[in-house]
Amino acid sequence: MTSLLHLDASPRGERSLSRRLSRQFVDAWLARRPGDRVIARDVGRQPPPFIDEAWIAAAFTAPAQRTPDQRAALAASDELIDELAAADVIVLGVPMHNYGMPAALKAWLDNVMRIDRTFTFDLARGDFPIEPILAGKTLVVLSSRGEFGFAPGGVRAHKNQLDPHLASVAPYLGVAASHSIAIEYQEFRDARHEASIARAHAAVPALVERLQRDCAESARAA
Repeated sequence: MTSLLHLDASPRGERSLSRRLSRQFVDAWLARRPGDRVIARDVGRQPPPFIDEAWIAAAFTAPAQRTPDQRAALAASDELIDELAAADVIVLGVPMHNYGMPAALKAWLDNVMRIDRTFTFDLARGDFPIEPILAGKTLVVLSSRGEFGFAPGGVRAHKNQLDPHLASVAPYLGVAASHSIAIEYQEFRDARHEASIARAHAAVPALVERLQRDCAESARAA
């Protein structure tokens, strides 16, 4: 059985293009593999708490020495990390906000990227003391953008702070492979936008088939 962590980061409901893409992906996955598990987390409409000084102090205190208040400060983080650790595939529906990720998704990342839970830190490693703990996961980024040309070589590639940020943190989520499908031209509301929507939705079934084939091959190899 494969476990999917389905994250939506848009504050919008049914009007959200990224939500429609992520829902299509999960529905297509379950249509082919109905026995697989889906862990759903809507960070867009139910954002995780921002980390604060109490959270940081608790995270850097040894578990056996934490006070009840410190354990409470990390409770939401523990739950989110448990969901991440259980997942084989992370399905992320995320809009681009001001050329980067929504604050709610950044809050989720800050909660799950935690010392001795998702990475270790050891100065004996020299200038690269951080190493991931989790491994072997696949990340699927299903996004929507108001403008266009954010892919490498595009006219706005230099403004894209969403994809590079996700690529930078992906290893600390245990991600070994990433895939992306994006809708663009949302603010233009013209034929280019409609074509971009159609291309994105048409790409989802092929990606689902490819990833499920990879999962099956990995299971046979194990």
